[in-house]
Amino acid sequence: MNDRVYIFDTTLRDGEQVPGCQLNTVEKIQVAKALEQLGVDVIEAGFPISSPGDFQSVVEISKAVTWPTVCALSRAVEKDIDMAAEALQHAKRKRIHTGIGTSDAHIRYKFNSNREEILERAVRAVKYAKRYVEDVEFYAEDAGRTDNEYLARVVEAVIKAGATVVNIPDTTGYCLPEEFGAKIKYLIEHVDGVDKAILSTHCHNDLGMATANTMAGLLNGARQCEVTINGIGERAGNTALEEIAMILKAHKGIPLETNINTQRIYPVSRMVSSLMNMPVQPNKAIVGKNAFAHSSGIHQDGVLKNAGTYEIIDPRDVGIDTNSIVLTARSGRAALKYRLEVNGVRLPEEKLDQVYADFLNLADKKKEIHDDDILMLAGADRAHDRRIKVDWLQATSGIGMKPVASIGLDIAGEKFEAAATGNGPVDAAINALRQIVHRQVTLTEFTIQGVTKGSDDCCKVHMQVEHEGRVCYGFGASTDIVTASIEAYVDCINKL
Repeated sequence: MNDRVYIFDTTLRDGEQVPGCQLNTVEKIQVAKALEQLGVDVIEAGFPISSPGDFQSVVEISKAVTWPTVCALSRAVEKDIDMAAEALQHAKRKRIHTGIGTSDAHIRYKFNSNREEILERAVRAVKYAKRYVEDVEFYAEDAGRTDNEYLARVVEAVIKAGATVVNIPDTTGYCLPEEFGAKIKYLIEHVDGVDKAILSTHCHNDLGMATANTMAGLLNGARQCEVTINGIGERAGNTALEEIAMILKAHKGIPLETNINTQRIYPVSRMVSSLMNMPVQPNKAIVGKNAFAHSSGIHQDGVLKNAGTYEIIDPRDVGIDTNSIVLTARSGRAALKYRLEVNGVRLPEEKLDQVYADFLNLADKKKEIHDDDILMLAGADRAHDRRIKVDWLQATSGIGMKPVASIGLDIAGEKFEAAATGNGPVDAAINALRQIVHRQVTLTEFTIQGVTKGSDDCCKVHMQVEHEGRVCYGFGASTDIVTASIEAYVDCINKL
């Protein structure tokens, strides 16, 4: 009989802390429902005290999902815990996740405190949260760099105070797998009453060891792991859900199992990537577009003879449909809807109509339409209701001539036009736009990424601007680099 590993997904909390990847409440509900279908046990829905938007998202997610536990984060502060409890009032299964830093660095520099006071605050927070809910999780922030003996004291104290789950985070991604595994083993062996709670891992990927550390923790007695879709998260990211799920599925000799429906992994991965405008790197394990690609002749020969020679995972086990319906300009709405749903995107009929119209325009320009293309179109569809819209754009450049661009904008129904030169067509187009929108906006980041391959490729542009100390992120996509760049810039301006 295999031991059960509980999957705690924090895509909507830790994952959403990635700059430029914020979701609105409707999008968060869409992701939460997909996580429920995926089979996650706990959904960390947000940090209610942090903003009214986060509070409301926890409320609505609590209403939207049925069987997963909905978790709200808080600091070891009574007001935080009050807000978390209020946000969770509609949840069928609810958990408050409270905690405090336990490493000497956090105690000294973050809290200007001492070990005994931190221990008292930890116990007090758990007891206070216990007044609201039965299921209380405590996190010992920076546990990876916390002295094991003191960490054991904290863990023992919070379990006695009523914690049902104790989270042992490698907050900075510093631990080596052997070191982190030994830490979990030490707690199992030295904490009185450890059997009354579940130990959890929450590993960051700063040194590329998040998945390895999580597995070391599970193999040494942890029975919950905190993960995100595609490994997104603060700084270098978190442990990737799909990696843990497939490691446990592929290694038959490990007596651990999850509730994850692995065939839902790929669609959920694509949905999160699309909604958050955060591309998955091609060589990403499990869900990257090259994860099951073979270019070496030796590898191709082996795979054609027997897939198991170079594939330890059947692509169908993670939801990759090898018999895809090919989309062309002659494809109907049903085919487009099917491919979107395979990729985890469900659109209302009126939005599907708009995306289909955009799809036909794109299909007339490209030889092949790929999943990345239609995800780009579905993502771009969210910008239709912005206050500022681009009516038309014309840019001219070439060898021996000065780049020039003209642009027409619709701002709340009023029409404006301008023209300008620049050191390139994108610069000229932005200069023209600035003549209409009089804001001192500084462009601080500009990234262009190809979606597929070829001269008819779609490109995505991610842009970051700063205005009076406020940072905004924009996204644009088109087969034309200048158009995609202006769409991203206008997206930023709309957000400002």
